[in-house]
Amino acid sequence: MSEALRQLKNGEPDLSLSAIGESKVHRPYRNRPVDDGGFSYRHPVLPQVVVLSDALCVCLAVVACIAWQGVHDMSYGLSGALLLANIMAAGAFILFPRNVPLLDIPDVTRLSAQLRYLLPPVIFGAAVFCIVLLMLSWPVAATLRMGADWLVFVAIMLVVERTIGTYVLNTDAMAHRLVRRVAIIGSGMEATQMATRINTRMTRVFRLAGIFDDKGSNVDGTIEDLVQRAREDGIDAVIMSFSPEEGGQQHVMDELWRLRGMLADVYVVPTLMTEDCHGWPVERFGPFSLTVLQRRPLNEWDMMQKRAFDLTVGALLLFALSPVLLLVALAIKLDSRGPVLFCQPRQGFNNLYFNVFKFRSMYTDMSDRDAARQTSRTDPRVTRVGRWIRRLSIDELPQLLNVLRGEMSLVGPRPHAPQTRAGGQLLHEAMEEYVARHRVQPGITGWAQINGSRGELVTRDDLRRRVVLDLEYIRAWSIWLDIKIIFLTIKREIFSRNAF
Repeated sequence: MSEALRQLKNGEPDLSLSAIGESKVHRPYRNRPVDDGGFSYRHPVLPQVVVLSDALCVCLAVVACIAWQGVHDMSYGLSGALLLANIMAAGAFILFPRNVPLLDIPDVTRLSAQLRYLLPPVIFGAAVFCIVLLMLSWPVAATLRMGADWLVFVAIMLVVERTIGTYVLNTDAMAHRLVRRVAIIGSGMEATQMATRINTRMTRVFRLAGIFDDKGSNVDGTIEDLVQRAREDGIDAVIMSFSPEEGGQQHVMDELWRLRGMLADVYVVPTLMTEDCHGWPVERFGPFSLTVLQRRPLNEWDMMQKRAFDLTVGALLLFALSPVLLLVALAIKLDSRGPVLFCQPRQGFNNLYFNVFKFRSMYTDMSDRDAARQTSRTDPRVTRVGRWIRRLSIDELPQLLNVLRGEMSLVGPRPHAPQTRAGGQLLHEAMEEYVARHRVQPGITGWAQINGSRGELVTRDDLRRRVVLDLEYIRAWSIWLDIKIIFLTIKREIFSRNAF
């Protein structure tokens, strides 16, 4: 477990980050020439969307082609051989190996690049169509005519799709969403030169958020300003670019540690990394080759998958458990005066605050909204019904509403109230690594909870164990891990002796 903390402290590349926004662009690089379009960027979501859209369009084209052939080719009719050929051809198109770099921005909007991307699978699909019919002893002339029909329908559908897609991608709103926002750390000539190049030759794929540094007058803010802005705007990458005189590798590690709570990929100019960096990945960033220090734990595609899973399972659980929720609400109302639900501020994703919903388990006049005092096993503030619902973890079920609202996930690090303490200190003061938990959405349950780390945080060791387990979850995340945690929660935690 201490290994996870060592990796976080050392800034190893598989413990990731993200988020900050565009600041004012200061004078040395304010005037932007037109981008020469020579650099590309692969968005995490766009290639997946294009591949799925292509598959859907081909399936629609095949349906239209089958209908056309059934009506206009009466001599053969809608035979099983024709259906098989259409289906096999569509499958051949979908399974054909993809030249994914041709879906990078801005290549995905270029006619020449998309012809190179689409022609091979289309021709392969048409060839499979003809081969299937020939193997089933169809005449050559009829086979070629049917193959031409398939080719025309698929080509028309793909042209329509790409025309609409190119128009959408070139709109200002979509271009703004797809561009990668970049901030630079440094105050010397190296940082200014990099900023100028990004702002003059790479504007179709990257947008400069500003230059940040604690020293130097020609900057947009300090490192603290950068971290603060991360909670309000949005940034995708941070590049450390300063001269060796400004600091070497140790300075890089110090700055990286200050960025540990941000949700941005962090890069550094390779010349600043002089020791023990041979195993660290190097990535092309436009014209630059940069060493990757940290990545976000979940990219946009991962977040979309996790959100879709949360919405689907969360809605099903809320519907299935609605009788239980109504009975618990009635019991709370009969047991003591006050509202059924208790709202409490918690710190969540990207260090932002939100109100978490829980069934009220304490007497109304004794409720501690700021959690200045943690609940203990024999806490006199807890009602009779509250003691039971806390023991069975039923008090957490209203957080399904937080999941549907997008404030929480089903699985993730448990959010804590602002005034929660361990060893007499606020959590972020008791352990510096604590803020790294906020790089993913908080959850109703989590890896720490099913491994026995739940309940009251009394000492710093209690906090350390929980943070280590949360960081292990962040590093290993997958949909299957979330499913596993949900099932283990049902199996173990409802009957946990640590709940009270």
